[in-house]
Amino acid sequence: MSKRTIVAMPGDGIGKPVLEQAIRVLDAAGFEANYVHGDIGWEFWCKEGNPLPDRTIKLLEEHKIGLFGAITSKPKDKAAAELAPELQGKGFQYYSPIVSMRQRFDLDICMRPCMTFKGNSLNFIRRGKGGSIEEPAVDVMIFRQNTECLYGGVEWTNPPDQVYDALMTHPKFKENFARSPREELAVSTRIFTKKYTTRIVRAAFEYAKKRGFDTVTVCEKPNVVRETSGMMLKVAQELAKTEFQGIRVEDVNIDAMMMWLTKNPEKYHVVVAGNMFGDIVSDGFAGLVGGLGFACSANIGEKVAVFEPTHGSAPKYAEYPESIVNPIAMVLSACMMLEHIGEKAIAAKIYKAVADVVAEGKTLAYDMLKLTGSPEVLKQGAASSKQMADEIIRMLK
Repeated sequence: MSKRTIVAMPGDGIGKPVLEQAIRVLDAAGFEANYVHGDIGWEFWCKEGNPLPDRTIKLLEEHKIGLFGAITSKPKDKAAAELAPELQGKGFQYYSPIVSMRQRFDLDICMRPCMTFKGNSLNFIRRGKGGSIEEPAVDVMIFRQNTECLYGGVEWTNPPDQVYDALMTHPKFKENFARSPREELAVSTRIFTKKYTTRIVRAAFEYAKKRGFDTVTVCEKPNVVRETSGMMLKVAQELAKTEFQGIRVEDVNIDAMMMWLTKNPEKYHVVVAGNMFGDIVSDGFAGLVGGLGFACSANIGEKVAVFEPTHGSAPKYAEYPESIVNPIAMVLSACMMLEHIGEKAIAAKIYKAVADVVAEGKTLAYDMLKLTGSPEVLKQGAASSKQMADEIIRMLK
């Protein structure tokens, strides 16, 4: 049986060391694959005016599966200033390469699991009756619509005539915003389509059914953002009636959700949201189970899937002589990849090894020790990225 080929896209900053360590863990667990390097990130924006080069797109089209580290993104003006001199003033515009990748390959289903590891000192705790300390077990999957909403990229500063004239047909715009000079207006759209809203909501119901959960929580804001949030809630209610009888729909506004998740997070198991609110609520839940060092994700389309930690590139950490970054989020993202391609036994083995390392509590990355990131943390007892991977590999054996 031929080896599977994985497109390895380290990207920027700490994406490089964490991806390297995750591949070491995959090798040690017995996953046999060929890894082809994919160029992506800030370096290629600066040199080529394209942070997602066509050659990387072709690799993903061919091999279908990608492991991705992290990217650096900067505001419009800074991005333009860092372009190579010969490219400046030639109409190049920076767009996030991971957002572009999601849209290019219709990676519309984003899954972000947040699960408690026993023994993790970063786990959420609360006061119980009589002043007792409770540590609720968090087990939630966030389904985030990945290609639409505010991240769709349909936006303008000083909107052109056709856009401005269309906006003026809406009484709310005419009443509240027409008083501002057009050149001082910035407009971003929040677009939902029924096709992709239905796909993400159905994926959430199917996961709930598979895991035996009886509730899907829609985390939006339909009482204010009536059209888009309202569409997602309506689709969920219709699916509950027609296809998933026995699974009820719970409607929780995003602002209320951020309060409830720190009061009774064990109540929630399947949450579905649009792009922006899904991003927010998944980071909120991640904070309850250890933070971004434990936050993994899958971006899944009908043909291509890309797996990544949800942390950023933290460029200053990449300059340290030895990487201090916790690679567990990247390792868990690799586990999600394995599950997606049917290598469930290897995924389970790696997941157990991670859980065993955390439970043992002897080898801890700087974030698990609650230290501020700096090269000095290694002298304070924190494990390096490589040492964390070494311990996972030891547990595998």
